[in-house]
Amino acid sequence: MTKMEIRSALALALVVGLRMFGLFLVLPVLALDLQRMPGVTPLLIGAALGIYGVGHLLLQIPLGLLSDHIGRKPVITLGLALFALGSLIAALAHGVDGIILGRALQGTGAVTGASQALAADLSGEHSRNAVMGILGGTIGLAFLLALLLGSTLAAHLGGLQGLFGLTFVLVLVAIAALWLLVPHAPAPRTHGSEGLGAIVHTLRDTRLLVLDVSAFVLHGLLTLFFVVMPLLLAHGLHLVAGAQWRVYVPALLTAGLVMGVALPRMRGLRASIRALQFSALLLALGLAALAFARGSLGMGMLGAVLFFVAFSMLEASLPSLVSRLAQPARRGAALGAYSAAQFFGVIVGGACGGVLLGTIGVAGGFATAAIVALLWFLMLLPAGARLGQPAPAGARGAG
Repeated sequence: MTKMEIRSALALALVVGLRMFGLFLVLPVLALDLQRMPGVTPLLIGAALGIYGVGHLLLQIPLGLLSDHIGRKPVITLGLALFALGSLIAALAHGVDGIILGRALQGTGAVTGASQALAADLSGEHSRNAVMGILGGTIGLAFLLALLLGSTLAAHLGGLQGLFGLTFVLVLVAIAALWLLVPHAPAPRTHGSEGLGAIVHTLRDTRLLVLDVSAFVLHGLLTLFFVVMPLLLAHGLHLVAGAQWRVYVPALLTAGLVMGVALPRMRGLRASIRALQFSALLLALGLAALAFARGSLGMGMLGAVLFFVAFSMLEASLPSLVSRLAQPARRGAALGAYSAAQFFGVIVGGACGGVLLGTIGVAGGFATAAIVALLWFLMLLPAGARLGQPAPAGARGAG
């Protein structure tokens, strides 16, 4: 990585990290605090938790496409402003309805695709995996810190509304950092409005569809993991909520160390494809270990380490592959579609995790997830050759 690429990656990671830390910060206390509000039902609690993903699912492609037309920074700023507005509304809310409205507005700030497109614009192909890895690692760190600090900060800031207020401030800082610290990206070599037909062909490119399906499966399994894992830790491994970091922290640190060693070796397209296939297999092995981990802290630790190592590698390699295979003028649209697939996977994974947990339990949930991951790995074996093929003619030309 050049000095400019390192500076760009760290500055953009700060922007993304502040936003994601604010998003994750309320998760440890949201359901518990909502239960104390008058008129709250389980359905309303579920709506408050899940409505954020609806906006992300619906708006990732439009905002990614808009970033191809007017630039990445204006669109990211718009998304951050909507996220800040939603945070402010939730902070000032006096009931669950206001919090649901605020969470819904937060979800309209769907700029994951535009942020990844900006990261791709600011990096060369050989360093793109490393840049995406820095962004993915920052999100992982934000998630970990939010889990560790959410309850403590809530106690000092007056509860859930105080956390939303802190999120509002953090997002304003992220907007300032975006314009003051993140370099301006070079303009695409071709204009993003070269035709609706070309954009449609890009979104239908079978190589990109393979990666979109991969994003759907990966984030579905991630959400299922966090539905089932707390119960394994609490009941199967006898770790109370305040001690579960003893599994998460070493697993995430190991994942970061492995990424630091592996990413410099994933420069070429073929190397990235092989890493994608290997990581999918590693994910299946980690989930299988968790299926047999009840009563064995060592097996649980092994499964968590394998899972987070694989997930971290996939979080770096998948968006990097999308940015490489998409035309620069339609990179925002392609990464928007990829991000929409991620959030669709979150919704489906959460629902499936709850159903599996209620029907076949913790071990059965992890075993089912391992089978899904194994099937995904088998799909990627023949798909690897397709990923190395050139783009379809319709995706390359103007519509």
